[in-house]
Amino acid sequence: MEKLNVGVIGVGHLGALHTKMFTMIESVNLIGVFDVNFDLAQKIATEFNTKQFNSLDELLDQVDAVSIATPTKTHFDVAMKVIEKKKHIFIEKPITETADEARELIRLSKTNDVKIQVGHVERFNPALMSLESIQMDPLFIESHRLAQFNPRGTDVAVVHDLMIHDIDIILSLVKSPIESIEANGVGVVTDTIDIANARLRFKNGCVANVTASRISKNKMRKMRIFQRDAYISLDFSEGTSEVFRLVDENDQGIQSTMLLGKIEAGNKNKKIIYERPERKEINALKHELELFIDAIRFDRIPQVTADDGLRALEVAHAIIEKIGKQQITSTL
Repeated sequence: MEKLNVGVIGVGHLGALHTKMFTMIESVNLIGVFDVNFDLAQKIATEFNTKQFNSLDELLDQVDAVSIATPTKTHFDVAMKVIEKKKHIFIEKPITETADEARELIRLSKTNDVKIQVGHVERFNPALMSLESIQMDPLFIESHRLAQFNPRGTDVAVVHDLMIHDIDIILSLVKSPIESIEANGVGVVTDTIDIANARLRFKNGCVANVTASRISKNKMRKMRIFQRDAYISLDFSEGTSEVFRLVDENDQGIQSTMLLGKIEAGNKNKKIIYERPERKEINALKHELELFIDAIRFDRIPQVTADDGLRALEVAHAIIEKIGKQQITSTL
């Protein structure tokens, strides 16, 4: 099968990483890069031995697919031009600035038979990937995503910048509609929201408590999941997970690191086990780009669809709206 011709649009921090990853994927021909900052585009093109294009149309005429890593406010306009050329799209999160824009992209992508994958890279974090064999049915989820201040990304609220990672993961794990949202947040060093907390209640009874901050002293990217017969802890920074489970005493299919105890429950005895699932040695960004390429080459549904991106964006917007109302109420 022939290699896929791809290009990168926007070569800032993330776009440069995309460019690097594409040079490492065997099924790809990296045709070139485009950025409105011509000097930066030339620098990245030189670094990765590819071509700098001075116009978006020129790049699109030579590729099968592109990665869009431009600022969020430009996602819709850039993606529209790509869809008009009937090229496939990998687009960084959040998918667009507004939900209406995302819906229009979804509509036009279906009309033009264009695949869209959204860059929710934490879906492919080794910590989460290590749990593929675990049956996930959360009743309560708690996540903390804290970062030191970095001017990059402050054009959007921390909900869109950081929290949306956990929103997307939670929506992928909880197979139920959201029933209600409570949220609080505040801007500390920017004009947007820098610290936020949201409580998501799902119709199946699951509750998720989500916290994000971009002005913390120490970094943290952790999630805890509570479900019937299991407690799961994930550290996205380390790419590791821990599982505490209750299983039948005679279950021989469990490879546990430690037996913590036994419980008598009626006619069946249970044992409490501790597992540390094997960490998958993968580069999350490279892996998600490989899956995007495979979705095109083998005509598969992308792993993180535009609909997934829209759902995460809708929840993020709802959280920001709740915070806005809370701030208005507190000033009355």
